[in-house]
Amino acid sequence: MKPLPELELAQIPMGKHLHLDQEKVKRIMTIKLLYLRGEMPMEEAQARMREAVDKVTAQEFAICEQHLQQFGITDDELADRMEEILEIFGDLLESAPPDVPPGHPIHTYLEEVAALRQVLGEMEGLLAGKFLPDAWKEAYDRLERIGTHFARKQNQLFPALEGKGFDKPSKVMWTLENRIRNLLKESRGHLEAGREREFLDLQEEVITLVEDMMGKEEEILYPTALELVTDEEFVRMRQGDDEIGYCLVETPPPYVGAAWGEVEEKTAHPEGVLPVNQGRLTLEQVNLIFRHLQVDLSYVDEEEIVRFYSDTKHRVFPRSPGVIGREVRNCHPRESVATVEEIIRAFREGEQDEAEFWLEMGGKFIYITYVAVRDGEGKFRGVLETMQDATRIRSLTGSQRLLSWGSKGEQSEEADKATEQGREGNPYGLTPDTVLGDLLKEYPHLKEFLFNLSPKYSKLKNPLLFKTMASVATLEMVSARGGFTPEELIGKLVEEIGRKKGS
Repeated sequence: MKPLPELELAQIPMGKHLHLDQEKVKRIMTIKLLYLRGEMPMEEAQARMREAVDKVTAQEFAICEQHLQQFGITDDELADRMEEILEIFGDLLESAPPDVPPGHPIHTYLEEVAALRQVLGEMEGLLAGKFLPDAWKEAYDRLERIGTHFARKQNQLFPALEGKGFDKPSKVMWTLENRIRNLLKESRGHLEAGREREFLDLQEEVITLVEDMMGKEEEILYPTALELVTDEEFVRMRQGDDEIGYCLVETPPPYVGAAWGEVEEKTAHPEGVLPVNQGRLTLEQVNLIFRHLQVDLSYVDEEEIVRFYSDTKHRVFPRSPGVIGREVRNCHPRESVATVEEIIRAFREGEQDEAEFWLEMGGKFIYITYVAVRDGEGKFRGVLETMQDATRIRSLTGSQRLLSWGSKGEQSEEADKATEQGREGNPYGLTPDTVLGDLLKEYPHLKEFLFNLSPKYSKLKNPLLFKTMASVATLEMVSARGGFTPEELIGKLVEEIGRKKGS
C-alpha cells in the first residue's frame, strides 16, 4: 500500500492525566478522515488500521474524535456514522472493565447499564411471543427511566470531560440520546393507542439503539472519563448525583475517595452576616430563601458560564452541581443552542432586555423568562433565567380575599383539567392526537407546508412513505420527528390554515 498522507493537526489540550503517542494519533486520524471523506473504502480502511496499529485504547479513540472537528467533520455526521467508524477498528479497540468500587459514579453507571440490559432481554423475549400489552407497558415503564441515566451524564459527567477539553462526548452522545427519547415516545404512543403492528415494528430499532448507546458508554466514555477525570472531581460528582436520581438501581453508597477531606474543605462556607442590598442575611438564610422560592432561578455570567441555580425541591427540569462552571451552550441540546446564543447576543448588545417562552409538557404549563442582568452603569453582567410551573396560576379565576387552607391536590387536579382543555382548544380542533391523514383530507395544502417547514420532513416527499405515515401518525408523532413540541407544530398549522382561509 502507498504511504498515508501527512496531516497537520492543531494542538488540543490533553490534560495532565492523558499522555498519548501523537504519531499514532495522526495515523489513526488519517485513516478515519480518508474514509469519512469517501476517499478510502471500508475494506481498505480496516486493512490500513490493522497495519498502522496493534491496538487502540478508548482514550486514543476519544482524542481522535476531538481532532476531527479541525477537518470539517460535524457533530451530526459523527453521530450518524459512529457505527461505521467503530467498524473500521474491529477488534483493535480494547476496553477493559473499569475497576472501581461501589459508590463511584462510574460503578453506578455500569450497574444501570446492566439493569437496562435486563429490560432489553425481557423485550426480546416479548417479541418472540404473543403480543401482551400489559407486559410491554411494564417493560416500557422501566425502560423509560433511562432518561435519568441520560440526565446524570449530561449534568455531571459531560461537564467534567468538557473541563479537560473534550466536548465531543456531550455533543455527539446527547444527539444519540435525543433519538432514543424520541423513539421511546413514539413507541409509547403506539402502545397506548393499541396500534400493535406499528409498535412492534419499532422495537428492534429501540433495542438496537439503546444497546449501541450502552456499548459506546462502556467502550469509550467510561474508560476515557476514568483516565481524565480526577478522583476529587468524582467525589464532587457523587455528591451531586443524588439530586438527579438513579435508573433502575438503588441509591449507591457514598464515595469518599482519596480526595474527600480536600473536597469538604473547599465546599465549606462561613456563616457570617452578608450586607445584601436591602438588609443583612446570613449565608444560611440566603440559601434557605433560594430553596423556598416558588420559581427556579439560574444565573449565567457575562462570560456565558453557568454560575448559580436555586436548589428548589420542585424543579421543572433537573439540575446538579455539575453544571456550575459549564459553558451555557453545552447545557442545551444542539437544536436549542442557536436560540440561546441569539438571546445572549441581543442582551449583550443592548437590543433587548427580556425574552419569554411558554410550553405545555405532561399536562403542565411551564413559563420561562430570560432577563438581561446589568450593573448600575448599564454594563451587561449576564442572564437570569426564571422558570415555573404555572399550571395552577393559569387556571385561577375571580378573587380569593379570605384565608383558605383548601386542598392543593384538588386544585391541581382541576388545573390539570383546565390545562388539557386549553391545550385542545383552537379554531380548527387540532390536538396532539389528530391523525395527519385526517387533517390533510380537510386541508390538503398543509402537505406542501410541512415539506417546507423542516428539513427533517424531506423524507416524507417519498409518496409511499408519506402515504404510510399519514395513515397512522398523529401530530404528536409528526412534531417529534420534526424537532417541535406538539404545541409548536399545532400553532404553526393553525396559523397556516388561518392564512390560507384569509387569502
